[in-house]
Amino acid sequence: MDYFSLTLCEAQKLLESEDITSVQLTESVLSRIDVVEDRVKSFITLDKEGALDQAEEADQQRRKGKAGMLSGLPISVKDVLCTSNMRTTCGSKILENFIPPYDATVIEKLKTEGAVIVGKVAMDEFAMGSTNENCAFNVPENPWKKGFVAGGSSGGSAACVAADESLASLGSDTGGSIRQPASLCGVVGMKPTYGRVSRYGLVAFASSLDQVGPLTKDVADCALMLNVISGYDRCDSTSINSPVPDYTSSLRDGLGGIKVGVPVEYFDKGLDPEVELVVRSGIDMLRDAGADILEVSLPHTEYCVAVYYLIAPAEASSNLARYDGVRYGYRELDTDSLIDMYRRTRSHGFGEEVKRRILIGTYALSAGYYDAYYKKASQVRTLIKDDFARAFDRCDLVVSPVTPTPSWRIGEKADDPLALYLSDILTISANLAGIPGLSVPAGFSGGGLPIGMQMQAAHFNEEVLLRAAWNLEQRAGVKGKKPDLG
Repeated sequence: MDYFSLTLCEAQKLLESEDITSVQLTESVLSRIDVVEDRVKSFITLDKEGALDQAEEADQQRRKGKAGMLSGLPISVKDVLCTSNMRTTCGSKILENFIPPYDATVIEKLKTEGAVIVGKVAMDEFAMGSTNENCAFNVPENPWKKGFVAGGSSGGSAACVAADESLASLGSDTGGSIRQPASLCGVVGMKPTYGRVSRYGLVAFASSLDQVGPLTKDVADCALMLNVISGYDRCDSTSINSPVPDYTSSLRDGLGGIKVGVPVEYFDKGLDPEVELVVRSGIDMLRDAGADILEVSLPHTEYCVAVYYLIAPAEASSNLARYDGVRYGYRELDTDSLIDMYRRTRSHGFGEEVKRRILIGTYALSAGYYDAYYKKASQVRTLIKDDFARAFDRCDLVVSPVTPTPSWRIGEKADDPLALYLSDILTISANLAGIPGLSVPAGFSGGGLPIGMQMQAAHFNEEVLLRAAWNLEQRAGVKGKKPDLG
């Protein structure tokens, strides 16, 4: 049996029954990485020795009756989360050799529950991108089709899970960076409510938008991961101190009494016909499961991209000011003065997309322009949030496509940043409103590329998303299908 192909829940049962050990499971995953990594290119840092040590420790703890919720399960982590024993690059040359002095809170939670962290996976530099082409080290490829993008910025996480290089992964989502690659790679990805999961130790891109979440092989695994990483953290001032439910208990058959809203603005021109066909079919499956389907409106959707690309770069401009070559990270040595060192370090350390967004954000915050740009964008952001509040007065969740198209060729949109920005049009709104969103595999294009369905709900209503996604998963006939990687 190929243990690497197991889901978290499947592997957990085998470990509990002592049919396999964590060392055997981890060795299987590491062997899988050896076979397919040259094709997938998902890892920035792979820690084989450390993973096997963690697996041995997990086996020892299990024999003592001290197994945690993720005990002995091999998991990867997006390289934007601080790890005290492993470098954290954020996909950037400026942090190429940076090893943090502490673990992010979510990493502490993984370790407390006995997870085996096999390594750190690729991402767009500082999470700025939709294809992973902005990574300074390697560009992951979609496991379903060679030469096609895995999505971004959590493309390494999505590709890694789809290729069975880890049983699950943690990513981050600022404007769709979990849901979009999950859809393009055919895995489940969730952005929880802002404040549900601690951001402490998540290297900041846009602090009012960033959120950590899981990418998994199925919905049950997503619920399990969410159980582990959720909860209040006094180290994060934006963390919400409210009880965390058992998300796995929401996975039950039938959607009787659930109202599903279909936003008319999300099925507009520019949507690929194959994507619309798959999502419409998924809506029919939700109806068959007992849900009531109704049409809703989110009238300020057309402003989402403009609002996001003012707020996110403005916050990035502030957050990335700390990378100056003085305290840590890359430093340009061949300089004439302190100011020249700042300029050269940041010019050579940051990639083009990061510099582009810093410039946009700095301009939006500059004297004389703040009110016209950042302040106005923040006001429209409130209107977008209010749109969702009105929609959720009528329904329990809204469903839509995740992306306007399936995956595309690497390099196809590299010279057109605006086209890439527009590819996030269907996911950005959840971050602006702070609501939870989830992508669940719903079907395939004629060319064999995965297509996901997006589900969004009111604040802290992740349970209804997981329940609806689980019901779709049972009916869509997609679960368990794997890309052919040899």
